Amino acid sequence: MNKTVIVGHNLAVGYRKGRGEAKTILSALDFQLHQGEFACLLGPNGAGKSTLLRTLAGTQPALHGEVTIGDVAFHQIGKKALAQRLSVVLTDRLQVGNLTVYELISLGRFPYTGLRGRLTHRDHQAVRWAIQATHLDDLAHQLVTELSDGQRQRVMIARALAQEPEFMLLDEPTAFLDLPTRVEITGLLRRLARQTGLAVLMSTHDLDLALRTADTLWLITGEGRFIYGAPEDLVLNGAFEATFASAELDFDREVGGFRYRQANVGQVSIEADGLAGHWLRRALERVGYMVAPSSTDEQTSVKVVALPDTVNGDLPSWQIEGVEGTDYYSEIGAIIAHLRENYPLAHK
Repeated sequence: MNKTVIVGHNLAVGYRKGRGEAKTILSALDFQLHQGEFACLLGPNGAGKSTLLRTLAGTQPALHGEVTIGDVAFHQIGKKALAQRLSVVLTDRLQVGNLTVYELISLGRFPYTGLRGRLTHRDHQAVRWAIQATHLDDLAHQLVTELSDGQRQRVMIARALAQEPEFMLLDEPTAFLDLPTRVEITGLLRRLARQTGLAVLMSTHDLDLALRTADTLWLITGEGRFIYGAPEDLVLNGAFEATFASAELDFDREVGGFRYRQANVGQVSIEADGLAGHWLRRALERVGYMVAPSSTDEQTSVKVVALPDTVNGDLPSWQIEGVEGTDYYSEIGAIIAHLRENYPLAHK
């Protein structure tokens, strides 16, 4: 088993107002994070994620219990030594002036350079390695202000990587990025964990992406419970569903995703395999039709069949068989429009 990097034992986190009584947000937390492990911290707004992250970053003391990194308790580690073992990437955009990518990443060597900030040959090696690991070679001498949001976030990850930490903590690093860039950044963090042995914890609201990429989920429920385990276990035991389901959404354990809760407008059977069948089913369920397998088509008043296509190459053509007769279409959008018009209340 990979080496354990960070451990929380009977941890309680929260805050104190002046000299008043402590306000506990989360308590009795037990967890571990290992070398090469990529974990995602999830939970509703206000559940305590930020409070836990500040405690793990060493910027807020625990109310009870202990956090250790490499078998040493946080309170026994000086700030400089902690910065050599732990790095943090925040959501907020830093004001970096006219720094180049290389210069900003070089700031990650501060725990090693001392007050003068002079970079040694060893420091430059670490900076170049961080640049290569985050695929920033072509941008190294460009001004940070000229970069896209996704490129800037890669630079911030590279700066944290240049610290050569054991543990990297990221607070919603993909919050303001578009979907392809969120996937890219999440994939980068997962790859860095695998290739470097870095332990990575990322807080995120991207539930689907976390389910698909994380080795471990740290889930904080709306009631303040802390649930820790493999994504698949949290799906199967209902923890994920109970935490995020709402009056508008249902969590589908089978597909590992959310769907809008809506009244069923009818039932349709389909006869379609592969990718075409998958997306046809998705489209029908999206607009409220219950989809039955073709073997039960006698219970439905309409059936959609994928036919060998003679016009559009790899794209399927479709045949709709119903009480109104048989119709043919080349697009799923046209099928939906046809069903809405002719079979709005199709049922058993």
